Parts: sequence; structure tokens; C-alpha cells
Amino acid sequence: MLPNASTNFQLITRLLRLALRYRADSVKVLVLQTLLLALGLSGLSLIGFGIDYIRFALADPATEPTLPATFGLSIPTSWPALHGIFLIAGGVLAFALVRAFLNYNYTIAVNRLVQGKLVVDLRSEVYERLQRLSFRFFDAHTTGSIITRVTSDVQSVRMFLDQVLIQAFIMALSLVIYVAYMLSLHPGLTAACLATTPLLWIMATVFSRLIQPLYATNQTLVDRLVQRFAETVQSMQVIKAFGVEKQQQAAFEADNAAIGKQQGAIFWRVSIFSPSVGFLTRLNIAILLGYGGWLVIHGQLPLGAGLVVFAGLLEQFSAQVNQVATIVNSVQQSITGARRVFEILDAPVETKSAPDAVARPRLDGNLRFENVSFAFDGIESVLHEIDLEIPAGRCIAILGATGAGKSALMSLIPRFFDPTSGTLSIDGIDARQLRLEDIRRNIGIVFQESFLFSNTIAANIAFGHPDATEQQIEDAARIASAHEFITALPKGYDTILGESGNTLSGGQRQRLAIARAILLDPPILLLDDPTAAIDSETEKEIFTALDQATAGRTTLLVAHRLSTLRRADEILVMEQGRIVQRGTHEELIAQPGPYHRVAQLQLIDGPGLPENEGPIA
Repeated sequence: MLPNASTNFQLITRLLRLALRYRADSVKVLVLQTLLLALGLSGLSLIGFGIDYIRFALADPATEPTLPATFGLSIPTSWPALHGIFLIAGGVLAFALVRAFLNYNYTIAVNRLVQGKLVVDLRSEVYERLQRLSFRFFDAHTTGSIITRVTSDVQSVRMFLDQVLIQAFIMALSLVIYVAYMLSLHPGLTAACLATTPLLWIMATVFSRLIQPLYATNQTLVDRLVQRFAETVQSMQVIKAFGVEKQQQAAFEADNAAIGKQQGAIFWRVSIFSPSVGFLTRLNIAILLGYGGWLVIHGQLPLGAGLVVFAGLLEQFSAQVNQVATIVNSVQQSITGARRVFEILDAPVETKSAPDAVARPRLDGNLRFENVSFAFDGIESVLHEIDLEIPAGRCIAILGATGAGKSALMSLIPRFFDPTSGTLSIDGIDARQLRLEDIRRNIGIVFQESFLFSNTIAANIAFGHPDATEQQIEDAARIASAHEFITALPKGYDTILGESGNTLSGGQRQRLAIARAILLDPPILLLDDPTAAIDSETEKEIFTALDQATAGRTTLLVAHRLSTLRRADEILVMEQGRIVQRGTHEELIAQPGPYHRVAQLQLIDGPGLPENEGPIA
């Protein structure tokens, strides 16, 4: 649905408030532009005077042409005409040099304001906001959409300051001064030459209404193209494996062509609007030559200080009016981009520290779920009335089929989400009353598919603890059984990983993720099926080491292998968001139920093996 006019007005008002943050720099830019305008008018007046001086001085040397009233100067009649001409030419050149110097400073000031401050600050604000938003926001928006909002849409907001606000001020100031100057020269000629101006504003209004929905559609198409490109880069192995390069190329070209077609529709309208504005301004020049020429011939208007200066003013007036097309176009792009940027900045932060949050830099790790229910969408619950108490230092394994609620249960502990109803307490305090940063600094997490950054191995391990020493990093790697393969690499811990760690095997990536979690020395460990991508032999090495790492820590472990489940102090079996069984391996294997069935399936998959290493079918 397209926004209505009031919504556009609110966006423009907000963009104005954004510009006020940089009022000092904006004022500097506007002062420079005002000086440039004054110098331009002075130079134009001097040129007009020069023409009259040459005309009258050569025709009648006794005549003493006076400079315009704004200067209040004259050239003595005793001077040779050539000296007066040189003086006027020197004055024009001096104005031009000063104007060039100010123009240089104006360009520097504008770029420093919009690129050096506004864009940098706004992009940082958007990025900071993204860090605080819940996973719901990222589930609702594609990667391509988020990337374009942080990049091109922020640039669109920048356009409002330098191509709309500043240019609109310059245009308004210029038009007022130009009109006042023209009126001082000849009111009737001014009225005749500017008779077409109301048509320009009507055209600008119609153009604005036509162009805005096209820009909104164009931005959606760009999002789709960026998303396809990002997915192509991330899934190149799958694309090549299935031999669908041609299909992917065709799909990309179709998206690309759609953008080209949409932009063509925009440019077509712009190409009609701009020449139409240009024609109306040329019409004004035609009126000037006809009516103004008649006035000069009949002695009612001087040629230089009158007609020539008036022509220069009208030319400048027309140039400023022509900016209407650019400004209207920029307004629409700014509004489209601003709406998408502000959508991020206004997105609610669902999980944050309470104003009176309790500070607990170090937690003990006692967890308690009291009648906890949770729904990702706020409607359909994925957890139902969970009652669970986990004393500090206990290792709890969680077993369940896909969609049983295992990951949802674990995601409540670091407050990725808050319960829809019920209470999660940590050390006897409602988690919502603890400082969010304290909770997360006390939890080490290893996901089923852990992400690694394009940085050194050491930096990846120390990601959550950037001040860690080399010895601490190495100790964490040893516990995670990663030290041996790291030191075998050419540059050891200084080895730069490829994107997402794709230069390592799945097991190696997971061991680095485990080392990263262990380095925090957290009282709570959350392991979301960390051995899913690891072979049985590596699994034994890791869990032998993790026996030491988990000692004294509250550990929740999602697992599907019996060899992993057996290591836990207690096992929870979940089905459809509820805990249906709990107990040790020995207790659960001896009673009918889901756990017994899982154990039988794994034993059948590996007959004769007391501890089958294969995953659940």
C-alpha cells in the first residue's frame, strides 16, 4: 500500500529533524552559498555596467556612467576609457576568483557534512539498531532488503540534505533575490517574463505524484536482485552440483531486466518533465527579447545595466526553476529510502534491559522455568507450560524430533526471546529483571551450524573475549580438541579463514565454535547439537575434553546420539512443546516411551554395538 500525503509529510518532518543535528555545518554551507549568490549578482551587475560604460563612453566621452546603486561608485570622466574598461574587467576577474575560492570551500563543506557525518552516523545508527532487534525482524526481511537499507537507502536519505534541503533553500533565496532585483529594474517586464511560473509548480506537483510509487517499486526490485545475488554466492556449491548455472543466470537476468524496465519508466517521466520545464524557461527568454528589446529601443531600459543584467537574472532564475525537477526527483527518492531506513530505526526492540535491571556480572547458573509458554508469532505456542528447575552445575540433555521445541526452550535462556507467559528465573531472579548484557556474557553458546568470520583463527576463538591472551586462546582450543589441527596449518592461529570458515571441514568449524564458547568461561553452556557435523572419533575426543569444560557449569545440550545423551546428569524428552519424559539414560531406557524407541532404532542401525554412534533416523 502506498503511503498517503500525511505520511509523506511526517517523513519530511522527520528528515528535517535529522538535518537539525548538523545545524552548524548546515549553516556554514548556507552562508557560503549566500556569499556565492551575492558575488554572482555583483559580477553580473558589473558586467552590465561595463557594457553601458563602453557604449556611452565611446559614443560621448563626456558622459559619466554610474555604477549600480548597490556599489555607489563611478569612474571619473578624466580617466581614459581604456583605463575604465580595464578596471571593470579586473573587478569582474576579482569577483570570479573569490567566487571560485568560496565554491571550493562550499564543495568541501557539503561533502564533509553529508558523506563525512550524516551518512556515517546514520549507517552506524542503523547497524547498531540491527544488533538489538530480535530474530523476528530478520525472519520477516530478506538479507537483500537489509543490505540495501544499510547501503543505498542511507544514501537516499543523504540526498534529502544536500539535494533537497540545501538546494531548496538556495533556490528559494535565489528566486526571491532575483525577482526583487528584476522588479527594481522594471516591474512590468518582470511580470511578463514570470507569467509562466505557476505552470512550473503545477507540473512539479503532478510529476511528484506520478514518480513516487515508481521509486517504491524500483526499490523492491533492487532488494530482490541483491537477495538473489547473495543467495547465489552463498549456494554456489549447490548450484554447480545440480548443474543449474544457466537457470540461475536466466533468473538473475530477468530480475536485472525488471529493474532496467522500471528505471526506464522513471527516466521516461523525468525526460518529459525536464524538457517541459526547460521549454517554459526558454519561453521567458523569448518574452524578454521581445518586450525588453522594445523597452531598450524606446529608451525605457538601459541596454547593459538593464536588459543584459535582466537577461542574466532571468537565466539564473530559469536555472534555479529547472532545479525543481531535480529536487522533486530527489524528494521522492529520499522519502522512499527514508521510509525503509526509519523502518529499521523504529522497529521495536523486544528484548532489552529493564530501567531498574539488576546488575549481576557473574551468575551462578541456577535456572528455573515456571509455567513457561512461548509462541514465535505470539499466537501459536511452540512451548506449553514448561516447569523445570536446573540447579547450577547440572548437565541436562534434551532429545526430541524436529519442531519439538528444543531450540525454542534454549533460546529463552539468553533472552533471544521472552516467554509469552510464565517466568524464566536465573539465580532466583526473573531474567527480564537482569541486565541483558550480564545474561549473555555469562552464557556460552554453540549452535548446530556455527558461523565463523573472515578473520584469523585466533580472532574467531576470541570473538566474545577480544582481550584474551594467546595462552587463553590456546587453552580453549585444546579443550575443544582443536589445537592439533590448528597448529598443523601453515600459519597456525594466524591463519585467515575464508568466508564462513569454508576452508575448514565441518568438524573443524564446530570445534572452533566450541573453543569460542569455552573461552568465555561461562557458568552456563548451551550446546545445540554441537556434534551433528562431527564424526564419531572426533566426537569422543571433544566430549572427553568437554567433561572438564562442563564441570561446575550449568549445561543444556541438545543431542540425538546415545553416546552424547548418556553423558548428561538428566535427559529431557520433548514432544510438541512439552516435556514428556525426564530421567537418566538408565531410567529412561528401562521404561516404554519415546526415549526407548529412539534407543532401539539406533541399536538396530548398528546391531551388536552397545553405543551406536549413528544419528536418529
